[in-house]
Amino acid sequence: MNAVSPESRHDERREIDRWLGNYAEDHRNPTNILIHWICVPLILWTVIALLWVVPVPSSLGRPGLWAGVAMFLAFAFYMRLSRTLAFAMLAVFVVFGFVTEGLYRALGAGGLLWLAVGVFVAAWVAQFVGHQIEGKRPSFLTDLAYLLIGPVWLAAKVLRRVGVSY
Repeated sequence: MNAVSPESRHDERREIDRWLGNYAEDHRNPTNILIHWICVPLILWTVIALLWVVPVPSSLGRPGLWAGVAMFLAFAFYMRLSRTLAFAMLAVFVVFGFVTEGLYRALGAGGLLWLAVGVFVAAWVAQFVGHQIEGKRPSFLTDLAYLLIGPVWLAAKVLRRVGVSY
């Protein structure tokens, strides 16, 4: 019988556990974590809102099509990692989609664009301040996929708090 080395055990962990564990390593300071609880959802919403205002040829669809495509692709990425987390993120996407549609109707494309840009810049400034406090670089600077992991890291925390395993 072969002994299992610690490295092998690490490789046996599910991919989602590796992503979330690595992300957690860069997010231990309580202030940085609090900033992430506020700013990660805001940044996710701004990306959806910014994609919402990208013009869509009427022959292809309506405003929000590109945001819908991006949300679908993110959902597909999450499905590879965990169905439970993917459906949690789908719920977030639906809520953010409705919020964005409402803001689009109320503010128009230009108003939504400026709101999203302002929130995006402020939230990223806060994120970098949080990482300065943490003393570690943001995870996405090592792998851009961590831009997708931040939101699901928060979803995983919520699910664990309510007793749902992923």
